[in-house]
Amino acid sequence: MIVEQRTYRFRPGMIPQFMALYQAGPLALQRRVLGNLIGYFVTELGPLNETVHLWGYDGLDDRARRRAALMAEPEWRRFLTEILPLLETQESKILLPTDFSPFG
Repeated sequence: MIVEQRTYRFRPGMIPQFMALYQAGPLALQRRVLGNLIGYFVTELGPLNETVHLWGYDGLDDRARRRAALMAEPEWRRFLTEILPLLETQESKILLPTDFSPFG
């Protein structure tokens, strides 16, 4: 298993608008297509105006297939056009669990 950590930094004050758009439909679509949502968070201390979400995949090929399927969804592409003006930066990391990790 691999875990993808996606961090989005929003323009100040834009997280509530993002969350309203996301929860109105794209969240359910993303969960259906990507599958294993491990957690979705907002920052309280440190760098502010960020969301951090973790998605589990069987491997890089599984991730690539699922991400491509998500990008093929017209609803997802419409959502991206709505949120891109709200964003400042995006970052994606692939995390490999240790032997003793509960996610391993």
